[in-house]
Amino acid sequence: MKRTLLAAIATTTLTTLPAFAVERAAVLNTYADIAAAKYADSVATAEILQQSIDAFLAAPSPKTLAAARDAWRKARVPYMQTEAYRFGNPIVDEWEGRVNAWPLDEGLIDYVDPVYGGATDENAYAVLNAIANPSFTLSGQQIDAARITPALLQDTLQEADGVEANVATGYHAIEFLLWGQDLNGTDAGAGNRPWTDYAMGEACTNGHCERRAEYLRVATALLVNDLAEMAEAWRQGGAARAALLADETAGVSAILTGMGSLSYGELAGERMKLGVMLNDPEEEHDCFSDNTHMSHYYDGVGIQNVYLGRYIRVDGTEVAGPSLSDLVAAAAPDVDAQLRSELAASVAALGAIRDAAENGMAYDQMLARGNATGEALILGAVDALVTQTRSIERAVAALNLDGVSVEGSDSLDDPNAVFQ
Repeated sequence: MKRTLLAAIATTTLTTLPAFAVERAAVLNTYADIAAAKYADSVATAEILQQSIDAFLAAPSPKTLAAARDAWRKARVPYMQTEAYRFGNPIVDEWEGRVNAWPLDEGLIDYVDPVYGGATDENAYAVLNAIANPSFTLSGQQIDAARITPALLQDTLQEADGVEANVATGYHAIEFLLWGQDLNGTDAGAGNRPWTDYAMGEACTNGHCERRAEYLRVATALLVNDLAEMAEAWRQGGAARAALLADETAGVSAILTGMGSLSYGELAGERMKLGVMLNDPEEEHDCFSDNTHMSHYYDGVGIQNVYLGRYIRVDGTEVAGPSLSDLVAAAAPDVDAQLRSELAASVAALGAIRDAAENGMAYDQMLARGNATGEALILGAVDALVTQTRSIERAVAALNLDGVSVEGSDSLDDPNAVFQ
């Protein structure tokens, strides 16, 4: 669902573009430079994750599993800051499902608890369990899965039968393979997959440990390769950078589309408000690891640093330059000041969720019916994100842009539809 932003608010009589203190091309180059840095950091941290997983699979133990999980959490930090590049950039949107598709029917990949249920009308392959089955029938075709290969995961299993919940690759598939299902509902505790699920020989638990290890190894290699592809697309001469710079007005519109869509429909709506409405921990973004509070926080930081034209890299260095904030300030200083303030407020509200989770109230506990404190934390951030989206709309108007739209969400736009 989309909400079209009527950018002509208070500007319908303008026949020329306003004069800006900075060139749009310079702003777009900063935006592209930050994208290149964020995706490069995502590659680097994914490579560390790959090394940690290789070490775990070479010598499975509680210690090596804990190290792999820690590397996964750290790998999420730069990646989540890239999500403001979705929605407005088709190259990113078309690619994103390979690395961060969510939610997923994890039974497609591996064993699940019986309480999880079985195949449904919506997804006949919800409990396919590719790890346990070296051959299976998919969409009427017999599939040879004796070897777990990149093609099996990416071309056969990913969105199998056209079902988006059939997620076979990316961060969340790896997360499930490291943590297993979180069966705690809205009580304390994340997934608790035993390290022995990767032990060889008689120590193996839940069967198929060798195939499970190979699946994890291949999925992680695919993640590194997919991230490297996007990092290359944003470097000088890359396809994503070239597409952005081809039309300066369309490029600025892409920035605002990405900011508004992530802020409103995706983060405030689908990832946050919907879970509160349903009191459902299955709506938690990083549901196996209980890392949702960090992912939400860095989504908010990513929106802010796109607007400010400033990104702190994993190594502590800064990438910065002429920003969208500079453009808006030249056209409408009051709009810029308000949006800066509101971006800071949303990051602070998401930071409050992060701090509460780090101090003992996990995000899925916040979703529990009757948890007034948790609900207030989440809805406070939702309100802040919605508020800043209104100022993003005003920035669109101030820059006299047409054709900018942001993703919507029934949870925000038509709450009754959620329960139909």
